[in-house]
Amino acid sequence: MFNHNRGLWGYSGIAEDGEPLTIMSHGIGGPSAAIVLEELCDLGLERAIRIGSCGALSEALELGQLICADHLSGADGTSRALIGEAALIPDRQMTELLAAQADHSGLVVSADLFYERGPERTARWKASGALAVEMEAAALLAVAKLRSIRFAVLLMVSDASAGAGARLEGIALERATERLGRAGLAALLASG
Repeated sequence: MFNHNRGLWGYSGIAEDGEPLTIMSHGIGGPSAAIVLEELCDLGLERAIRIGSCGALSEALELGQLICADHLSGADGTSRALIGEAALIPDRQMTELLAAQADHSGLVVSADLFYERGPERTARWKASGALAVEMEAAALLAVAKLRSIRFAVLLMVSDASAGAGARLEGIALERATERLGRAGLAALLASG
């Protein structure tokens, strides 16, 4: 462990390929995540993968499945403050590596709210073809774009819908989280 400032834990060590690897939590929401990524960039970060959880928007998704975000929609304030309406497209090579290990690939929405207070926004997202919603990836991708680092996104379906419905728990959550981490690490190692 090299960090626990702001209650966010970070670990650094050597990966299987002999190269340095850092795993850093970034808290909930775009503002917190953006700060962490900016500071990691200041320390020399060149490529990163956001691994985390999401709520399903598509009926095709099942709890525990992995989603590779091949593009993102920023319905959050942080990504819009950073880059406006610019396209949010992750690094192609890293995305292809993640997609090969994921159950689904497609559009993911980043929002500021975990508990949506009405069906209007989620209905629009579903109509746009979005598979899932989460809270940090668009902000992180905006920072990555501004800082010229390679960045991709892999998510685990932890909630059956946006902030509601069934949730992944217990051993199933543990197994899905381990699969998520291993897939992210494999993509980082292969993209180096």
